[in-house]
Amino acid sequence: MRVPLTGRVVAAMLELKNIYKTFNPGTVNEKTALDNLSLTLNNGDFVTVIGGNGAGKSTMLNAICGVFKLDSGSVVLDGVDVTKMPEFKRAKFLGRVFQDPMMGTAAQMQIDENLALAARRGASRTLKWGITKNERSRYRVLLAHLGLGLEDRLTSKVGLLSGGQRQAVTLLMASLKQPKLLLLDEHTAALDPKTAAKVLALTKQIVEENSLTTLMVTHNMRDAIAYGNRLIMMHDGHIILDISGEDKKNLTVDDLLHEFTKASGEEFANDRALLT
Repeated sequence: MRVPLTGRVVAAMLELKNIYKTFNPGTVNEKTALDNLSLTLNNGDFVTVIGGNGAGKSTMLNAICGVFKLDSGSVVLDGVDVTKMPEFKRAKFLGRVFQDPMMGTAAQMQIDENLALAARRGASRTLKWGITKNERSRYRVLLAHLGLGLEDRLTSKVGLLSGGQRQAVTLLMASLKQPKLLLLDEHTAALDPKTAAKVLALTKQIVEENSLTTLMVTHNMRDAIAYGNRLIMMHDGHIILDISGEDKKNLTVDDLLHEFTKASGEEFANDRALLT
């Protein structure tokens, strides 16, 4: 919680208010992706997001990032209305890790160069380039904390890393400047189970150590239950379940499926979520 200069206490880090978004309106491909979506995240919340295909999970993250113009509604980050702010200006408030390990990094650049780019995000551009000795030392410490041996490979090209190593670097880059909000878009979906578990453990570690407000979309119901302090389920572009505290801790996958059926009136249909 912080107190702005106005004296107004702001506890919410993210406020989505009555958001509507329809793609291809007036055509045979018309699709309402977000339907009166409202969500508030308090400072320090770690919220997991589950839902079937086409539920609006990634579209919600894109709405937060400003990837497209909303039909109506508003996005407020840390008390600032960013609804009309372009994507590149919102980037300084946000960190994001995508499902594809190839996204979020520059494959032909070295690990230290990628981290330097992340460290300079949102800063004024100058003609000066280069990584200082102090910066390299800091990156080495941060990478050592991941426990993957990458601190000894600062000059390795990121494109040569495994998927799990690359996601770990991307996660570090996304959190390097302690963003107002960390967005994780199924960031372990493309990894094998053992590697996914490692990346999730690193995620928990980084989120907790930096007290980051986090929104994590996942296809894995067990992960959605195990991580974070709050779970939401989306269906047809809006939230149908919102569970936190002891209720979330005591959840099982069967409970989650039952709650989904009760709230939506239909069976949960996402093979990937059910089989994982």
